[in-house]
This record gives sequence, C-alpha cells and structure tokens, in this order.
Amino acid sequence: MSSYVRPIEEAYRDVKRRAKKRRFNQSVDLIIKLRDVDVKKPENRINVTVPLPNPLSKQAKVCVIASGATITAARDAGADLVITRDDLGKYSDKKSVRRLAQQYDFFLASPDLMVQIGRTMGPILGPRGKMPDVIPPNADTKVLIDRYRRSVRVRLRDQPQIMVKVGMEDMDPSKIAENALTVLEEVARKYGWDKIKEVELKLTMSPPVKVNIAAQ
Repeated sequence: MSSYVRPIEEAYRDVKRRAKKRRFNQSVDLIIKLRDVDVKKPENRINVTVPLPNPLSKQAKVCVIASGATITAARDAGADLVITRDDLGKYSDKKSVRRLAQQYDFFLASPDLMVQIGRTMGPILGPRGKMPDVIPPNADTKVLIDRYRRSVRVRLRDQPQIMVKVGMEDMDPSKIAENALTVLEEVARKYGWDKIKEVELKLTMSPPVKVNIAAQ
C-alpha cells in the first residue's frame, strides 16, 4: 500500500503548519482507529514489536535480563541495562519494577529466566505490554538489540484505537511516512485494511490531523 505514503506526508506537513513551535524535539504519533473490532475478545488484541525502516533520533532503550554467556554478549552489544540472575533479587518489589518499566522500552531475557521473571516482574510488566521477549538460542545479541532500538510497540487493549510513535519532529517527512506505513501494514496484516476506519498524525503537543486514506 505504497499509495499511502503521499497522503501521510501531506498530513504531516499540515500538522507542522498548524503546530506551535516548542523548545524541544517533539515526537510524531500515528493514531489508527479501527471499526467493527471487538476488543473484549483476546484474539482481537495486538501486542507486537515492529522494527521501523528509519530509526528515531531518540532510540528505544533496551534492558536485557541475562544468564551465562548472554551477560557478556549483552554488555558487549551495548544494552542499556543488563540484569543478571543474581541481580534479580534487587527487583523483587513493585516500586523497583515500576521504575524499570518507566525507564526501558523493551525487555529481552534468557529462556531459563522467564519463569522467575514472570513470577517477580510479570504483575508489573505484563499489564504494560513489556514482558520480555525470549532471546533465541545462538542469536546475535548485538543484531537483536539494534533491531529493538529502532522498533516500536504496536498494542491494542480495551479501546479500538492504536497510537504509536513513528518519528521525531526533526526527521524528513518521507522517512516519517515510511515508518507510519510500516506500522499501518502491520495493523492491516492483523485486522485487514477494511477495518482501518481512520488514520491521524500529531505531534506531542499538537492536535491530530487526518490522513486522507479514503481515495487509496
């Protein structure tokens, strides 16, 4: 659906024209409103990680909960935080886990630690859609972390609406459009294009502008 790129670019330029100048680099948010999707059914929800073709100037922060050789691999790969099996005891209270959830966008974990993580961190990370993804055996940890750093979380819970960061204000409109299209395609893969009722773009502190998808 590359025909969506131009309407997305036009909508973003409209956002920029209407927005007040701020003293910080605002994020660009894509809002997708769905029709005829019963969000009460678990199978109709989505919670996936989507790598963007154009990385954001403010990259996602990745925390790795690791054991064995993965500890060194994660540190060498430049993970934002590496938590070892021995460190897990420091995160047994809700306050410390909430702090982690606020500070880090994505969590990765060694398979053998998932049961312990689920027991101690799951009640906090789970509802936030931040339960760790398992690091596959023999995975290149650096490639994996780099992938997550340029990714966003696409999540639908109790409302038929998804909002995802697809760019920063200082990015080229064409790159923002490519990122937005990548997210749209992922949502359409789950629900179908006919379920996408409305698409909007906005800056952090600006009103949303509709993307003209009707003619596409």
